[in-house]
Amino acid sequence: MPSPSWSWTTRLQFLFLSLVWGFNFIFLRVGLGYASPLWLSFLRAAVGAAGTAVLVTSLRGWGRLDAKGRRDALLLGLPNTAVFYVLLALSIQTVLPGLAAVVIYTFPLWVAVLSPSLLGHRLTARHWIAVGAGFLGVALISQVWSAVGGDFPLRAILELLGAAVAWALGTVLFQRRFSRDQLREANAFQLFGGTAALLALVLVFGLTPLPSMTVDFGLTLLWLGILGTAFAYVIWFDLLGRTRAATLSAYVFLVPVVALIASAVFLGERLSPIQILGVGLVFVSIYGIGRAPRANDLGADVQPVIPD
Repeated sequence: MPSPSWSWTTRLQFLFLSLVWGFNFIFLRVGLGYASPLWLSFLRAAVGAAGTAVLVTSLRGWGRLDAKGRRDALLLGLPNTAVFYVLLALSIQTVLPGLAAVVIYTFPLWVAVLSPSLLGHRLTARHWIAVGAGFLGVALISQVWSAVGGDFPLRAILELLGAAVAWALGTVLFQRRFSRDQLREANAFQLFGGTAALLALVLVFGLTPLPSMTVDFGLTLLWLGILGTAFAYVIWFDLLGRTRAATLSAYVFLVPVVALIASAVFLGERLSPIQILGVGLVFVSIYGIGRAPRANDLGADVQPVIPD
């Protein structure tokens, strides 16, 4: 569990994030019953961007970025929101939410792989052992030796891993470009950029069929956009301002734990023994990445942007 130095407010905030981001995978599955992956991704991003704009305004978070900063944040919406949302929605069509969440949350492993070249971090042997264990876990979860035509299709594996890599790339570039006091505004602009890109994709590739705008679908969008994006991101950045990012990153494995439990309860998802072993390896690797010290740690704690 989190460090004893965490206040009860911090613990409750992190519990909120774990529950909301874990259940996001369930709501994505529900949303795909009403809209195509492209439409669902666009509407989720649009609702999230609108909610974030309201929150940033209420928190007086505008005015931290210059014109170049706003431009860069808009561009980072391409990997961080557009590519990530679309690939995730596509994969959820054929993979149950629990396993999808586990593979997506290999994200810290990809951040570790990208950090030496893009952030100049020198990783220790413990990092690389954790990365290797995580990728072995993914191989066991997906059972790559029988993936083609199986319950976990090769295409879905590639979509999930592609989403995790896009998220990691956007995050590492986000870390490199923005300071802590700029994160709220930069996050709003990256959501604007991602939403615009997704609208363009819908207009070009997926205008029809139109979504079924029902009450249930509206509630699903409110969960994904308002709770799962707008409020969750603001809380995440608040936590980063008060808690070491490495500590927070070590506990993101709780999100796929929530997704696995929720999927088992509501969708009847069950894992084979070898998949359970793979899930365990991924959880250990995520925790190891978060807890392992950097070889060139100078005391500055870089903040990962970890939406889902």
